[in-house]
Amino acid sequence: MQDDSRLTELLDELSQLGTEAQDADRGDLDLLGTAELVRRMNAEDQRVPPAVAEQSVEIGRAVDGVTDRFRRGGRLIYMGAGTAGRMGVLDASECPPTFGTDPSMVVGLIAGGEAAIRSAVENAEDDEHAATDALRDIEVGELDTVVGISASGRTPYVISGLRFARERGALTVAIASNRGSAIGAAADIAIEVVTGPEFISGSTRLKSGTAQKLVVNMITTLSMIKLGKTYRGMMVDLLATNEKLRARSIRTVSTLAGVGTAEAASALQEAGGSVKLALLMLATGSSAAAGASALESAGGILREAIAALR
Repeated sequence: MQDDSRLTELLDELSQLGTEAQDADRGDLDLLGTAELVRRMNAEDQRVPPAVAEQSVEIGRAVDGVTDRFRRGGRLIYMGAGTAGRMGVLDASECPPTFGTDPSMVVGLIAGGEAAIRSAVENAEDDEHAATDALRDIEVGELDTVVGISASGRTPYVISGLRFARERGALTVAIASNRGSAIGAAADIAIEVVTGPEFISGSTRLKSGTAQKLVVNMITTLSMIKLGKTYRGMMVDLLATNEKLRARSIRTVSTLAGVGTAEAASALQEAGGSVKLALLMLATGSSAAAGASALESAGGILREAIAALR
């Protein structure tokens, strides 16, 4: 009887969620031709960016909070289950090669652990203790920001994680696809991007997942810009870990410094592969040692380091 009661309660909860709703206009999808299916799905996807734009103020608050804590040595920690968890893990994994960050600076935690990145793990999203255990293991604290991601906004793993993080003094942010979400109530900042019924009812890897990707991209990218990880709209702290990135480093230095690729490659070699240091040396004629010292004094902000050496 208790299980039946909980099932009834869950069915009622799901019936209230826009992400679980069925759009009456899409009952004939299986009867449509491929071209029309593409058109309709693309039209539905176009609803996502305006919905994200409606949350610009809250996203901005999150970016400022994350940036402030980064400057004080804090971390950004994503938490989620299923698609939402994978979005956090993906964004975290892209930060070191893109912005030259330490892997511990942006962390992705997913319900069910690493196995859940590739495969579904039964009941992982309902495991409240797993969230608190994971945050306790990495010693979450007041310098950190914990971002909980859940399309429904009611995932127990995320709710418990946000509550625990808040108790530890961390800044907490919720990313949901429904208004008045439980994770939003558990967080300091609620980013609720209302994307409406999915193209396939309840498949939140679609519009909800796209919205999550756009928001986490903004949080890391904009905070990294504010930390001086870019210069004139280009990446200057990237790690050249493969041929493509090495070529991109040369192209970046060549473009921003206005020199040929051979001179850019030589400056990069002298700078130990650091795009930012190579640019500083070319802009000011300083040595690698003097340039490195100036960058450290400027907190890694290339513009300030250039101004200081001129």
